[in-house]
Amino acid sequence: MRGLRRKYPHKQVEVWAEDEGRLGLQPITRRVWALRGRRPRSYGQARYQWMYVYGFVQPKAGRFFHIFWPRVKTELMSQALSEFAAWADPRGEKLVVLIVDNAGWHRAKKLAIPPNVLLHRLPPATPELQPVEPLWSLIRETVANRGFRYIGHLRMAVRRRCRWLAQNPETVRGRVGFAWAQRL
Repeated sequence: MRGLRRKYPHKQVEVWAEDEGRLGLQPITRRVWALRGRRPRSYGQARYQWMYVYGFVQPKAGRFFHIFWPRVKTELMSQALSEFAAWADPRGEKLVVLIVDNAGWHRAKKLAIPPNVLLHRLPPATPELQPVEPLWSLIRETVANRGFRYIGHLRMAVRRRCRWLAQNPETVRGRVGFAWAQRL
């Protein structure tokens, strides 16, 4: 980071992390309390339909930006990066260092990276180093033990939760961003 700050003295350098989370009509089940002698309800769904949440988090401040796409692929990642860069740095005055894993759509040659974004790839097979990884449990808890008939209903519930997280950076910062990422 010091090297980047020396190389770009006229720009503010921010560290962000990005990951994708898949949610679908197959319910997420968690343990629940039930009265003695009563079985808790469990929702089942035979339909497979998914959506992806592209989540961008600034570990130091707890800022959160999200985009919903039906799948993960290079073109959608390029578009997500473009929208994120415009949101995080609308005037182009910053250098945004984005921590990503080694997914194929993060390494693709056709990936369009905005000029104010620098991708920093984690070593292979190290999800425990990804600062945004703990965020997914905060999002999934809102749909756990609930059944959704249509993907649009699931999307509305997840969107409400993501908006809430974006408005509550202290909650996000408390969950994401390991100590090393918050010091950067």
